[in-house]
Amino acid sequence: MTGTTRPHSFHPRDLVGGHPVIDLLNTVTARNAADPVDWLDAYPRLLEWAALTGHFTPADLTALRRLAASESASETESAPGTETSAPETAPETESAPGTDSESGPARAARALARVRELREALHDLIAALAHGAPAPADAVAWLEDHWKDAVAHARLVVDGATPRLRTTVEASGLDLLRHELALQALDLLRALPADRTRVCPGRRCGWLFLDTSRAGRRRWCSMATCGNAAKGRTHYERRRAGEGHGAP
Repeated sequence: MTGTTRPHSFHPRDLVGGHPVIDLLNTVTARNAADPVDWLDAYPRLLEWAALTGHFTPADLTALRRLAASESASETESAPGTETSAPETAPETESAPGTDSESGPARAARALARVRELREALHDLIAALAHGAPAPADAVAWLEDHWKDAVAHARLVVDGATPRLRTTVEASGLDLLRHELALQALDLLRALPADRTRVCPGRRCGWLFLDTSRAGRRRWCSMATCGNAAKGRTHYERRRAGEGHGAP
């Protein structure tokens, strides 16, 4: 994504995608404009968004907040609730020479960059599917890399009779949100209703959402924002046109 990064306080009205993975894509606004805006300006902002979705436990988010604020890698390893025999790793980054001495904020910044990378790959893929276009090969390759990394850090558990992959702070560290979202993304894509996946045409919007309406005719990400704004512009333009006809 090329554009600007701007701080944003997330609110329930920002979660209109119908799935946390799609809501992640919508942390960039004005995608249909020349200057899209990324609202994830820092790792704490990502945690703020994650808390609002309700898909991550408060305990995990507290542990991630502690890791992101720690002064050194050794402090993160000894922080309460983070002891583990499995090291925090991520593709081609956490294992790089010299990263063991990095502070929590530095490691968090790189973890956020990886979330953005996953987000953009998913956006390109899901937007293409929504438009009936072929899946972009590079987006598929990026998603595969992130999914494999998530699987490598997850554990197979069986809840009742249902097996699933479970992510933990102990295994994933600051990449927990990325790993969980990568796993959820594959589940979403397996059952993605392409004919009900929409792109909002609102001015400076371009958000994606799943149309779960009975008639399947939802056009806007939200009537309270883009829908009402479009209606207001249409009313204004009709009024101006009517005034023009009455002019001498």
